[in-house]
Amino acid sequence: MLYPRFWLVALLLAAFYPFFGAHAQAVPNPGENIASLVTFGAQGDQSWGDDDHTQTFFFLIPSGNRQAVYIRVYDPDCGGQLDEAKFGWNTTTDFSLYGGPGAHSGPDARTNQPTGKYRSGTLLKQQTFGSEATYDGKWFTFGPLNPLEGELVPEFQGHVFKLIAQGKTGDDGNLYRYFLSTSPTQNIAVEGGNAFTYEYAFRLSPQRQARTHLYPFVNDRVVSIRQSNFDLDGDATLKIFSVAKNGHKATVSADNVWAQSVHPITAKEQGLSLDLQLTSISKAANDLVFYVTDQYDVALPFFAIPLGGPPKYQYDVDVKIRR
Repeated sequence: MLYPRFWLVALLLAAFYPFFGAHAQAVPNPGENIASLVTFGAQGDQSWGDDDHTQTFFFLIPSGNRQAVYIRVYDPDCGGQLDEAKFGWNTTTDFSLYGGPGAHSGPDARTNQPTGKYRSGTLLKQQTFGSEATYDGKWFTFGPLNPLEGELVPEFQGHVFKLIAQGKTGDDGNLYRYFLSTSPTQNIAVEGGNAFTYEYAFRLSPQRQARTHLYPFVNDRVVSIRQSNFDLDGDATLKIFSVAKNGHKATVSADNVWAQSVHPITAKEQGLSLDLQLTSISKAANDLVFYVTDQYDVALPFFAIPLGGPPKYQYDVDVKIRR
């Protein structure tokens, strides 16, 4: 049985696909203005901007889609000009793809830490990359994948695959991107598809006053959120925008520490996305980690395509009749 909020999520997913078009399954999405995803090797110092050397993303294919899909990884190696060397290229990164029951529904899969049974589901393929030049600045493709191999998630009206990137040996920073495609050799969007994560590790766009957008989805049970960010170095400001918030200030972290702030959620914000806007102060390359939880400490998903579209503040206008 589908509950009303499940239908709402499905409608929000479908309604805003036309506005994002061919970029719909790029991760990060161009509308987020994120330079790249980042995962450091297991020996990487946390002060470089990665708290757990692991990043999990989920890829959503609408339930009516029976066409084969592909998950493509750009620059999966850790070497060359796109990645961040520390003391010589010595890092390997595992990319592990999961489907089947438990891939998303497993409780540990939907937290902000790689603990417990976070690798739940059926392992479909695992690939390890080092510093070899084969995929430097190039695409590696997982697939073809039958959408039915993913886990059926009624809340999102589709099948979900889980892709875990984990830094193994070494201390370098691996910078990479994803694309959910209908082609093994080109980036062709899956109509109605999306991608999301419960903890975002990424590099800010290295430009002064660059504005980054993060879009956590607030379901109808959320009455407050706690935003948590790590290692922002105090080099950005953070404001929250929504249908009810017009730039509410939030706390940002210093070097190698976490910072949090709690913010109430109104009824008209439920069932929509928030826009957490980070504005860079300098043009330094800055890696950081971000997650959002509700009042029960349950992690909320960041969607590449914001459900309900990027939120716009709704002004309340009081009209007084003069006699």
